[in-house]
Amino acid sequence: MKHVVDLAWKTNMAFETEVDGHTLRLDTAADSGGDDSGPRPKKLMLAALAGCTAMDVITILHKMKIEPEEFHVIVEGDVAEEHPKKYLSMHMIYQFKGQELPLDKIEKAINLSQEKYCGVSAVYRDAVQLTSEIRIVK
Repeated sequence: MKHVVDLAWKTNMAFETEVDGHTLRLDTAADSGGDDSGPRPKKLMLAALAGCTAMDVITILHKMKIEPEEFHVIVEGDVAEEHPKKYLSMHMIYQFKGQELPLDKIEKAINLSQEKYCGVSAVYRDAVQLTSEIRIVK
């Protein structure tokens, strides 16, 4: 299987692509020559990681008959100060809200995502340090 993305230049620093039938516009801030008409590419790396693992975790929890009231994956990326300004590490915060959320099953779902299912974290793990934590809020 192969995935292909065709990114087309639109104007200044704005580019557009279609992903799974959805148009995605990338751009940069005005002080970098853009019009701020879309997200920056590097931050989309954080969103890709959050989305990949979140979909895994919620799917696994549903199979376990666990339904949190709220679920967030917050990803913090530490960026190098010098060029190339790459991510040096990424920290995932799995935040749950709900009653009677069994921590052992939540940990199992997260571990399955990180170690078996999430293709994004599998790629990133070879490039940056990945860490995570679980927060259960009332």
